[in-house]
Amino acid sequence: MQEYQPYEPPAYPVTFSVDYPEGQLDRVTTFFRLIVAIPILIVLGAVAGGTWQWSYDEGEAAAAGAGGLLFFGPLLLILFRQKYPRWWFDWNLELQRFVNRVACYLALMSDRYPSTDEHQYVHLDYRYPDVPTELNRWLPLVKWFLAIPHYIVLFFLHIGAIFAVIFAWFAVLFTGRYPRGLFDYVEGVIRWQNRVAGYAVTLVTDKYPPFRLDP
Repeated sequence: MQEYQPYEPPAYPVTFSVDYPEGQLDRVTTFFRLIVAIPILIVLGAVAGGTWQWSYDEGEAAAAGAGGLLFFGPLLLILFRQKYPRWWFDWNLELQRFVNRVACYLALMSDRYPSTDEHQYVHLDYRYPDVPTELNRWLPLVKWFLAIPHYIVLFFLHIGAIFAVIFAWFAVLFTGRYPRGLFDYVEGVIRWQNRVAGYAVTLVTDKYPPFRLDP
């Protein structure tokens, strides 16, 4: 008699997870986390921020800047050429990985200082799309609108995550441990945020993000 395997829905093209810290977390760096994180926040701002410029007294101007996430470029290429240049895809993915490492460090999910290039304990991945067959060329024009329900839900989830991190801060200071339930919740909120970003901002998938915290 044939055995039927339970149906498992395909994994969402944007995946995210954080390694749970099994050992004791450092109470000192946890207490001063916002101060300790200032250098890496400056680096992140330099990479993910906008352009800036200044002028000399003689009137000569100089400018420098960083582009942050690429949105309009991929949108235009998907719309008119049905292409997503691989280096644009890689830039968005690596920048998002860096942003998430910093976010998880601020959320007290690890004592390891965020690296600018190593993936460390934060695992974010996008599946590179076959644009002609997987991405509707017109959908990027309205994804920001279609994602509005997610923005509303994420607003309240992020409020809950802030309180979860505050509770975790006290827990780490007194016990050295990050309560697993709080950890899973914060991880789930960040996972949800990344799925929405992959759909509406970096445009790597047309699959609508699920309304759930778990993988």
